[in-house]
Amino acid sequence: MSSVNLMAREVAAKIVFYGPGLSGKTTTLRKIYETVRPAHRGEMMSIATEGDRTLFFDFLPVKVERVGDCSVRLALYTVPGQVFYNATRKLVLQGADGVVFVADSQPEAMDANRESLANLEENLFEHGIRLDRFPLVMQWNKRDLEGVLPVEELRKELNPRGVPEFETAAANGRGVLDTLKAITRLVIKDLRSKRIVPPPRPAAPAGGPQPAGLEAQLTQHLQNRQQPQHPGQPQHPSMAFGGGPAPALAPTPVPRVAPVAVAAPRIEPASVVAPQTGPKLLGAASALASGDMFDHARAAEAAFMSGDYTTCVTACTDAIRRALAYAGEGPLAQQAFLLRVDGADLLRFQGMATQQHIRVDDAAFALYVLMQVFVRLNAVGLPNAE
Repeated sequence: MSSVNLMAREVAAKIVFYGPGLSGKTTTLRKIYETVRPAHRGEMMSIATEGDRTLFFDFLPVKVERVGDCSVRLALYTVPGQVFYNATRKLVLQGADGVVFVADSQPEAMDANRESLANLEENLFEHGIRLDRFPLVMQWNKRDLEGVLPVEELRKELNPRGVPEFETAAANGRGVLDTLKAITRLVIKDLRSKRIVPPPRPAAPAGGPQPAGLEAQLTQHLQNRQQPQHPGQPQHPSMAFGGGPAPALAPTPVPRVAPVAVAAPRIEPASVVAPQTGPKLLGAASALASGDMFDHARAAEAAFMSGDYTTCVTACTDAIRRALAYAGEGPLAQQAFLLRVDGADLLRFQGMATQQHIRVDDAAFALYVLMQVFVRLNAVGLPNAE
């Protein structure tokens, strides 16, 4: 299931929490959900019976800050513990990049632990995967209870391979995040060994840092799409935001222009940088916009240039909602997650709607989020070209 966005250095991976019924799989996911910052988590979906047993599966999308130089989005699932839901176990396990086996540390649960582990190996084998070559972490759960088995016995019975193991108490969250970090590292290491995840970037040359991630994508799109509208009409890089300071993108060849006479000190710099004649240049947002979104982007840029920052944010709000709709029907957060738009940026942008006074930096940030959405749409080929 893993997918990689090479330009943005983003990796999406699927991790499944496997184990016998009532071992603490769903409780583990709930504790992760409560611990992770809201900006870095999606909705937790769960279907349970009256006995609080997971009937199908839990699903929790989580964004991990960084692993090496790649940002990571994890899709966390659990499977039903009951044996008679084995078909659902197989379905959820399909496309997994790693597994956390949640074992119940109580003595009476040892037979169920063995049966579930054997079932995991069998189901992976049906998907063409050998458990001994698959990213796996053992979670010895319920260590907060009395009379639990010693870790040495659990290790002897369930972890002869010696994979990473953690003592946890999912009810209070102890050890849960350490387990998640360990399986994430194993998954990334495995994807790198399969050449799915790119190796770390080489060190930047001494001349200065090179643009990366979103900045690199903006550079490429601006170079490819923002061309002079008439032959011989140069395009000044400072026009990226309609005459304001240009963002630090890749160096642009300096166009040939007629030399300015030294004996003309009264000429204001703005008359050189932003001449009043000639074709109107594209702003950064409109340069990234598709045909359907071009007018919306231009409206937002025009409002920014005129100092009407409230109208700029309103125009960006309308444009972003229209752009995210290309990801399909559903809540805004779900559309943003599918396009891999930064959740923290989107939440901050949505918070501007409650502000009474919109400042210039608020409007600039709104344009930035709009450009980020356009870049994600371009990366996945949306909207489809006619």
